[in-house]
Amino acid sequence: MKKLLTVVLFLAGTILMAQTYPTPTQQAGPQSAPKAYPQPAPRPVSSGPSVRIHGYATYAFDDNNVDSYYSDTDYWDGKINGGFQYGGGLEIMPAPAIGVEFTYLRLDSKAPMEYYLNGAIRNTTFDLAQNWLFLSFNKYLPVNPKVEPYFGMQLGMDILNIEDPDSGYSDGATKFAWGIKAGVNVWANEKVGIKLQLGLLSAVQAVGGGVYFGTGGTGAGITGFSSYYQFNIGGGIVFRAK
Repeated sequence: MKKLLTVVLFLAGTILMAQTYPTPTQQAGPQSAPKAYPQPAPRPVSSGPSVRIHGYATYAFDDNNVDSYYSDTDYWDGKINGGFQYGGGLEIMPAPAIGVEFTYLRLDSKAPMEYYLNGAIRNTTFDLAQNWLFLSFNKYLPVNPKVEPYFGMQLGMDILNIEDPDSGYSDGATKFAWGIKAGVNVWANEKVGIKLQLGLLSAVQAVGGGVYFGTGGTGAGITGFSSYYQFNIGGGIVFRAK
């Protein structure tokens, strides 16, 4: 009886082994070839924070209330016109939804002013160039792979250059500036997206040098620059560089 059980177990084991490990003859047959399963592609290893490049093209609106009354007889009052504003930014993203961006924006416009100088009221439209330099802190809210709303706060400076077309005199100043922005990136693919954005920029009077309106060559120009606010709307393009 024991011999019979031994033979049965041996035969059963042989049959199981033959099914689990086919013989070379069986392996060579078309039906005994092992089935190949697709292997997932290896995930790329990150080599550092993500990098984005931004291009901006916006329209800046007028600020109609720019003035300075620094004595009983000396003042200037007017506005800063808006216009086409353009620039770019380089952004480093230490985390997937957080970015630190260095931004440059340029706006060439006019500044119509009424001012009191040497006992007379004068009106001049000055040529004004603004160069905004910001360090921006951006927060992203990825809704899905295609739509990415964002909000940002900006701190930096506004480098102003003003020229009096009547006298040819020009001067400049650097002012502390801040801004806020909100928008959405719409990604066409993994690398390129379209940017839609609203923003507000402001140069602050309390920090920085003077800007001279009037006949600065005689030393009698009007100095100072009141805080002002300039809204902008537009967009641009964004690239994932890394």
